[in-house]
Parts: sequence; structure tokens; C-alpha cells
Amino acid sequence: MQLTTPEPDKQLPISIPHDQIAEFCQKNAIAKLSLFGSILRSDFRPDSDIDLLVEFIPGNKIGWRIVTMEIELTEMLGRQVDLRTPEELSQYFRKKVLDSAQVLYVHR
Repeated sequence: MQLTTPEPDKQLPISIPHDQIAEFCQKNAIAKLSLFGSILRSDFRPDSDIDLLVEFIPGNKIGWRIVTMEIELTEMLGRQVDLRTPEELSQYFRKKVLDSAQVLYVHR
């Protein structure tokens, strides 16, 4: 398991509890968890949600558990969380999201 922290030039407008994120990812069979969307741009506002891109370790059945994961992350981060897999993203902007996402956690 490797936990990466934000690059110095990409300071985030909120505090990320990296240890809690790592524990959450390990518990939920997450291979990779990344930030994307307004949290990485200048248009992030006090009422903005947090967009997270999640990739699961192959072979794990997630199903409706993803809803529980969103709730847990919302409580952990103190803001509404929108959890998406790469497959759920529109083909029209998927590549841009994947290229610009900021990795929080990678399972090794």
C-alpha cells in the first residue's frame, strides 16, 4: 500500500485526513482513489461537493455498497462527496478527468 499526498503546487482548499483515507480504502477494496473536479480548480466554493474517482481491486463485488461509501466519505471530509468510477464518466470528458485527477491513495 502506498499513500500519496498532494503535490506542493496543488494545495487543496480543505484538509484531507490521509490516514483515515488509507484505512477507508483498505477496508473497501479500493485500488485507487483520486480527487477531480472543482476541488482542484479555482472555482471550488464553500458549498461545493468533493468529486472522487474510485477504482476497485479486481474481483470485488461492490454493488450498492458504493452508496454507503459516499456517506462515510461525506462524514469523514465534512462535505458532500460524489463518488464515481472511470466507467461512469462520460466518454466526452473521461480522458480529461483521468489526466487531471490528483491521486490520494494507491494500493500496492
